[in-house]
Amino acid sequence: MAKKRGLTSRFRDDDPLDESPDHILVGVVSIPENAESPWRLIGKRILMAIVTLFVAATVVYLDRDGYEGGGAPDGKLTMIDSIYYATVSLSTTGYGDITPVTQQARLVNTIIVTPLRLLFLILLVGTTLSVLTEQSRQAFKIQRWRKIVRNHTVVVGYGTKGRSAIAAMLADDTSAEDIVVVDTDPQALKAAAARGLVTVHGSATRSDVLKLAGVTRASAVVVATNTDDTAVLVTLTVRELAPNAKIVATVRESDNTHLLKQSGADSVVVSAETTGRLLGLATITPTVVGMMEDLLTPDEGFSIAERRIEESEVGGSPRHLAELVLGVVRKGQLIKVNEPEADALEAGDRLLYIKMVSA
Repeated sequence: MAKKRGLTSRFRDDDPLDESPDHILVGVVSIPENAESPWRLIGKRILMAIVTLFVAATVVYLDRDGYEGGGAPDGKLTMIDSIYYATVSLSTTGYGDITPVTQQARLVNTIIVTPLRLLFLILLVGTTLSVLTEQSRQAFKIQRWRKIVRNHTVVVGYGTKGRSAIAAMLADDTSAEDIVVVDTDPQALKAAAARGLVTVHGSATRSDVLKLAGVTRASAVVVATNTDDTAVLVTLTVRELAPNAKIVATVRESDNTHLLKQSGADSVVVSAETTGRLLGLATITPTVVGMMEDLLTPDEGFSIAERRIEESEVGGSPRHLAELVLGVVRKGQLIKVNEPEADALEAGDRLLYIKMVSA
């Protein structure tokens, strides 16, 4: 009788993906890079082929006394003959009308012209080589990325909620290099890669996929899955792997909020209720909804920001500051500005305030 797999069995140390060699991960992990125009690539290959051809022609011409069959009256090679010989030799056509006859010419052909011939052939099959080279480069980049990635943000799910979360982080000066997207949809990952984001293909309910995304060294994880039960399982898995990471999760129904909290989420956003409140508010005071959307758009109008208080502000009241302060974050807890505890600022406090975003 088969034994039931316990929850902890998913956290075993021999997970297949995170322990796989880097070349196996090509296609699973995608490291963005600057795309180059196909015409530019073709032009570079043609230029390299021409340079190779003229190098070979020059080598042959400098040793022209060792060849026979040239077009000069004395049978020696002209520069045109050298170019012609280099062309038919490097392309492996080899008509045989010009041949090296001295030992020196044959030695030069062996140690110089033959390697150039191989290089020329490689350029001719550059498309296949390009694929192989790209795989090698991706494997190297994956290896390097896995060694250096840390203190990043892992976003699980690149749907509407995930894209919006990433857009807000990028608008708030978070580097694209510090965001890793995990999803099972290849088209979603392709769209994420187009924005310069590192992507990992796989289900975030699997611990090996999360390890591959570097969740054990991440500073924050955004869980933006399509279903609440998946969000709970992903949050539980993330908290098991990364006890100190900040987890922000979204659920559709408020009834599932406590499940996310129990699974280890630090913050839970109820998408259905939040949308419903805005819809209801829009029927009464639509201008307020416009202001809320403005506040939630970091790159225009007003924005909610956070900063550490300065030494000169310790002991003072946040109500007397130039900014419009909404609350004080003290030891990880939010204190609203109208609460008595917020009247005197303490060292280490952080302010939540509204700032004007310049156009």
